[in-house]
Amino acid sequence: MSLEMSDSMLVHVTLCTALCLFVIGFLGVLLRRNLLIVFMCIELMLNAANMVFVAFSSVYQVLDAQIAVVFSMTIAAAEAAVGLSILILLYRKTENIFTDQHFELKG
Repeated sequence: MSLEMSDSMLVHVTLCTALCLFVIGFLGVLLRRNLLIVFMCIELMLNAANMVFVAFSSVYQVLDAQIAVVFSMTIAAAEAAVGLSILILLYRKTENIFTDQHFELKG
């Protein structure tokens, strides 16, 4: 077995794993009612996209995608902080975090 075959096999496994993670996250966003679970599923989809970036970066031996992943993870951390603070405020105001009861975001 040559080195190229093992690298392509690793990329296929990584891409299939990223696809499974993205589909699980997408279905979670569509089917779940709890805002915290929806938020975690969005993060799962973002991590699947980051996995694809890293997989193709390793195939083409280019560091640009890995640098983009670092920036994406930084933005995801900021998004998590802001999103969780909004969820805490919603819970304090209404005592629930279900999507079917938050259809208006008026102050």
